[in-house]
Parts: sequence; structure tokens; C-alpha cells
Amino acid sequence: MTIRGTLEERQVLLAGGTSEAGWACAHALRSRGARVIVAGRSPEKLARFADSGFLTMELDLADAAAVDEQIGALSSLDGLIPLVGGWRGGGGISGQSDEDWAFLSTALSTVRHTCRAAWPLLDASPAARVAVVSSVQVTRPRAGGANYVAMKAATEAWIHAVAHGFSSAARAHQRAQTGSCTIFRVDQLAGREQALADAVAALWDTPAADASARIETLA
Repeated sequence: MTIRGTLEERQVLLAGGTSEAGWACAHALRSRGARVIVAGRSPEKLARFADSGFLTMELDLADAAAVDEQIGALSSLDGLIPLVGGWRGGGGISGQSDEDWAFLSTALSTVRHTCRAAWPLLDASPAARVAVVSSVQVTRPRAGGANYVAMKAATEAWIHAVAHGFSSAARAHQRAQTGSCTIFRVDQLAGREQALADAVAALWDTPAADASARIETLA
């Protein structure tokens, strides 16, 4: 029987999870009993996860209709961890190109798409967790990273709103809050993949209660 607050038999989706960070998260989650689904565009990258026994979903996360269809077809979902992003920047304010903005905006769109599509399943879960990776630069923006920091700040605002959605749904249905959100801020993710994975797997150890996303800085 599933125990509230633990990962045993929870189903967790790593959206855009074919990176090294996704690899670490997938193994950390499975080691604690979760069923892990890894979604991404590349069949070659997904094959590595499938060969290791993970469920995979070939999906363009920037395609809202495809995201709605495939995530909406899941029978249940207890965790959503979008692992999308990438650095683009430099050149001061005048160097913040539209090409870089378009690239970064796609990462924000994938978070929006996956959260919207997964919301009915997450809201129905007895222990839903949503988490994203942000940047410490959100608290100290620099000219050369203006596009990047603006995208991360917008992502954080979206996740705070999702957290409020969990709180509002609990009040509306007069029940305890069962879903929560976390924002992990890092200086750079490279070299911190295992720290992220351990923190993601620990999300279910803390009861859901806050109307805003919890912010955790990974050293």
C-alpha cells in the first residue's frame, strides 16, 4: 500500500530528463521506490534510460498539443520535475539577442506546457511534488545574463503560482493540502547533478503545506 509522503509506488515524470541531471534524478527516485518516466525529444538519448529499465516518453515539450495528449493519457502522476534550460548570454544589454531569447523562452514554455497538462493528475495525487531548477542569478541579475535571468525569474513566478494552485484547491475542497512546489537555485548545475538528485528524491519527506514554492539553494 502506498504510504502518504513517501516515494514508494509514486509515479514521477522527468520532463526533458535525458541530461546527466536527469540520469542522476531517475536513479535517485527509483532507488526509493518511485516509478520514473523520462520524457524528451531524442530517441537516442531516451534509449539509454529505456535500456536501464526506465519508462520513456518521446515528446517535444515545446509542442503544447502533444504534451496535452501524452501527459493527459497517464493514469496517475505524483511528481513533475522539468529539467529544461541552458545558458545563453554575454555581451551586456546590447548583446541580449532575440535568438537567445527565443531559445530561453522555449524552456519557459515547456514548464508551462507540462504543468498545465499534468495539473489534473497532480491535483488528484495524495502527495504531488513539482520542482524546477533555477539560478542564484535571479537574486543578483547582471547585464550579460539579462535574457537568462528574466527567463528564470518568470519560471520561478510560474512555479509559485502552481504552488498557490495546490493551496487554493485544498481550500476549495476543504481538505488538507497534498501538493507542493520547490525551486532549486544553483550557481551552475554541472557538478551538482547528484546533489540535485538527492534533493529531488527528498521532496516527499516533507509534508505539503505552503502556498508558495519553497526555495532551496544547492551549494
